Amino acid sequence: MAVRQAEIIRNTRETQIKLSLTLEGGESCINTGCGFLDHMLELFAGHSGFGLNVECKGDTYVDYHHTVEDIGIALGEALREALGDKRGIIRYGNIILPMDEALMLVAVDISGRAYLAYDVPLASPKVGDFDTELAEEFMQALVRSGGLTLHCCKLAGHNTHHIIEALFKALGRVLKQAVAIDPLAADKIPSTKGVI
Repeated sequence: MAVRQAEIIRNTRETQIKLSLTLEGGESCINTGCGFLDHMLELFAGHSGFGLNVECKGDTYVDYHHTVEDIGIALGEALREALGDKRGIIRYGNIILPMDEALMLVAVDISGRAYLAYDVPLASPKVGDFDTELAEEFMQALVRSGGLTLHCCKLAGHNTHHIIEALFKALGRVLKQAVAIDPLAADKIPSTKGVI
């Protein structure tokens, strides 16, 4: 099977991003200019098994909003490109993932239809200098550009760092499931319509 990979270069007045994604794995190197986002993307890469390289120069003197959103967009574009016509993929993934006291439910359908259901209340507006509302902005950007249906629901938790960490780990795990090749249908589009 061919290696499924993509490289995205996205340059705007707010961010300059170079992102590469290899679904079959590989080294990861992440430098977004935001320490907390680096940590979350490292967790995502580790739990997905994807090779993920991200280099971003953004207008972080304003805040991290553009950096977070634009990296979400670039990652979604890379995922869509790497999957091509989505032939042979499992398509769906789901998990209930614990992180200490936090418990996160995440489910994905690589459907071609962008939809985010996000029920992840957070106790703190900040983790360090990271605005915690940006976790939802990242997911929304990923969903729109990647053509994903994504459900995220916090089942338990009070430590904001743990909750967001559980979210990114769970995202990695469900995408790992969903992009895996179904050995019983490796040459088929996983839709009764014949196209996704």
